[in-house]
Amino acid sequence: MDCDAFYASVEKRDNPELADKPVIIGGGKRGVVSTACYIARIKGVRSAMPMFKALQLCPDAVVVPPRMSAYVEVSKQIRAMMDELTPIVEPLSLDEAFMDLSGTEKLHGAPPAVMLARLVKRMQDELGVTGSIGLSHNKFLAKVASDLDKPRGFSVIGKAETGAFLQDKPVGLIWGVGPAFQNSLAKAGIRTFTDLLRWDHQDLIQRFGGMGDRLWHLARGEDRRQVSARTPVKSISKETTFFEDTANHDILDGHLWRLSEQVADRAKARDLAGRVVTLKLKRFDFSALSRRVSLPDATQTADRIYRTARGLLDQVANEGPFRLIGVGISDLVSDTGADLSGDLLDPSAVSRKKAEAATDAIRQRFGKEAIMKGRALR
Repeated sequence: MDCDAFYASVEKRDNPELADKPVIIGGGKRGVVSTACYIARIKGVRSAMPMFKALQLCPDAVVVPPRMSAYVEVSKQIRAMMDELTPIVEPLSLDEAFMDLSGTEKLHGAPPAVMLARLVKRMQDELGVTGSIGLSHNKFLAKVASDLDKPRGFSVIGKAETGAFLQDKPVGLIWGVGPAFQNSLAKAGIRTFTDLLRWDHQDLIQRFGGMGDRLWHLARGEDRRQVSARTPVKSISKETTFFEDTANHDILDGHLWRLSEQVADRAKARDLAGRVVTLKLKRFDFSALSRRVSLPDATQTADRIYRTARGLLDQVANEGPFRLIGVGISDLVSDTGADLSGDLLDPSAVSRKKAEAATDAIRQRFGKEAIMKGRALR
């Protein structure tokens, strides 16, 4: 099940005035599009597109800053509905998940197709968001099917019809085969699944390594991966790409604070904390640079994530200009006991944590823009 333009759907649900307008979730001329509603997508707006380009394509769009806590809450409600259908649910993100419905027909008194139809109807009736269903005999084909008829799609690929369905389909249908890899395949004369079927197994492996083995099996509609309910969230991160490369410390610092706030919001919404903070940078020539540090105890506060990442940034700030900056936490644990140890070298850390908790409460009641730090305006 894959929700339809999830963030935008939640915003339109919570603000009916947006219902018939093109909506872009993102922010700032230097930012990128998180997602866009289907009205904006008709104009060519796509996820990860630079915001300035999106607004050129759709100048009448309403740009809404993301509210991760709201999206996480709806995601939890959808997950609870899924858990009523099967204990084997594997989330891919807040708005997408695999479900293994094998053997559930007797339990529910209805086949999987009926139960999935009831699921998306319930999502729309109770939560005001829509989703698209892909039903098949393995994860690869279920993912493909979910994208066939969005929004509000419902597609089934049966085992007996798999070969006929895949024939002459473009290899771009394969999850993870982006434009760059499609170009590599095209140089080998591979543009469709039918082209893949002409290749010997070992020849594909020799040409494309482990991906060649995967391509050989997927060309035949084979995917042995199991749906796993035990796949944990490994990290929480956020990044932004600049409209213009910059080495300005104040600009970098402002973005670093805003990203740290967003990472903290996501961690708090999931009741998680991280013991490792990572800073990610991309230079003007697209070369990557990253730094990470392990903390004595886990954190979920924006203040501590920012201060740790700022220390990492100070080590490499002169290696710019940069086109991208990102921050994240990993080695995730429950937030129980997070940020409790304090810091002997920073006596005011505890008071800043209390101030952040008070700020969270104000923003929760009066809106995200009700209170902010001065550095957020940089």
